Amino acid sequence: MANSAGVCNNFKWQTLTGIHAFGPGTGVPARTAGVADVVKCAIFLASGALSPSTTAAYAVTSEVANSGSYAAGGSIVTQGNAPLLYTNTGTWNPSASLSWTSFSATAFDTALFYNSSQVNAAIELCNFGSQTISNGTFTITMPTAGAATSLIQLT
Repeated sequence: MANSAGVCNNFKWQTLTGIHAFGPGTGVPARTAGVADVVKCAIFLASGALSPSTTAAYAVTSEVANSGSYAAGGSIVTQGNAPLLYTNTGTWNPSASLSWTSFSATAFDTALFYNSSQVNAAIELCNFGSQTISNGTFTITMPTAGAATSLIQLT
């Protein structure tokens, strides 16, 4: 089975039940006003079986091995942008790209964004096609914030 992309189904329900707090938090207080949860991004092998129906939290199964500046669990995502509402679409977009140096991995294709403050709950999977890098820099460039371009778009 191959990985696929999309907002995780469980995340949709968890958002409605107040599990997640994205920040920097200028709107209605979630649990602690203005305090965002820690979101992380981890990279997975193309041979994995992750999909939006993934209900389990982050796990190391099929994650790329530690290499260069990449370590198990991935990296913390910078949340300088507050969630936004564009007419009928709620969005969230990280404020900085992610980059790992001296990185080597073969046949990886998916980034899992997950909430490490909330039992590593899966948020979204992004599939970028199979990649192989040998002692190089791997960068995930974040999209421009917008109704149709933000990393997470809830319509």
